[in-house]
Amino acid sequence: MKLYQRYLAKEVALSVLLVLVAFLALFSFFDLIGELRDIGKGGYKIQHALAFITLRLPGRVYELMPIAVLIGALYALSTLARHSEITVLRASGMSTGRLLSTLLQIAVVFGLITLIMGELVAPPAERLARQMRLSAFGKLVSQELRTGLWVKDGMTFINVRAVTPDAELRNIRIYEFDDKARLASVSEAAEGYYVPPASWMLKNVVRTSLDNNRGSVSSEKEVLWQSALNPDILSVLLVKPESMSILHLTSYIKHLRANKQNSQRYEIALWKKAVYPLAALVMIALALPFGYTHNRVAGVSLKIFAGVMIGVLFHMLNGLFSSLGAINSWPAFASAAAPSLLFMLAAAGMLWWVERR
Repeated sequence: MKLYQRYLAKEVALSVLLVLVAFLALFSFFDLIGELRDIGKGGYKIQHALAFITLRLPGRVYELMPIAVLIGALYALSTLARHSEITVLRASGMSTGRLLSTLLQIAVVFGLITLIMGELVAPPAERLARQMRLSAFGKLVSQELRTGLWVKDGMTFINVRAVTPDAELRNIRIYEFDDKARLASVSEAAEGYYVPPASWMLKNVVRTSLDNNRGSVSSEKEVLWQSALNPDILSVLLVKPESMSILHLTSYIKHLRANKQNSQRYEIALWKKAVYPLAALVMIALALPFGYTHNRVAGVSLKIFAGVMIGVLFHMLNGLFSSLGAINSWPAFASAAAPSLLFMLAAAGMLWWVERR
């Protein structure tokens, strides 16, 4: 790497990290304020709130990285422009393409960090945070739902009234239908726990079998039940689709498709996970045109404000297009990639305008 590339990388990286730390501190403060009202309920204490906020930090890094890249790059490039360093580089023969290429190499690093956070760190941390919080409250997952969790598995419908944080089932009902869509049996179990690779051990089971107009009841203390339902599917209750890993999303989408259920929301979330790390490259390209102007009075502050507004707009458009895509059944890739593509076009247009000048 050449000297100017190392210098640019250092300035941009330090600025991005500074902005990211500032955002994390700000959002953590707001999260703490939100948790304070729950302290004292059940066994939930201040240490639980602090642990919950800490475990959610990887998810915050994932969400905020593109905005931090934009604002950090804006600040670094604006500072370099204010000191005429960008002008010197251009006068030395550096083209816009070479400068953009250097910045994109820096953005790739932040894109990889975003990918690692979103795939390997944030999902398990988010799940652990939810489990810890629920355990501290002494609650079950589905206490917040009216009828519990419903899952379709072939011609079987499963209703779970409650799920503990460690994925144990409580108050289970299993409705089995025959090939003609007639109810064949209803099984009720007090509780159940997962037995790998694809079974559940149900306890205190009462089964009502229906044969024509007759019904018979049997009971057993333990029954090994084969089902496609597994803890990964149950984890959907604990973690939002946007916070799940690509592997878990793919697995759950296959389950929904196999049971002919609507998977649009999860497909959009899957494509968003795939596209989101590339937002760092788009944001740094969007920041470059601002580095070609060198207002010496209040210029940096104005550009940072513009960067914050652009970042907020990007975040809002991400949510908007996901919701519109799910409502209108748009193609999942288009719904997920539209904000990044729009901002890429904006960056290309701004660079073209700067070059014309």
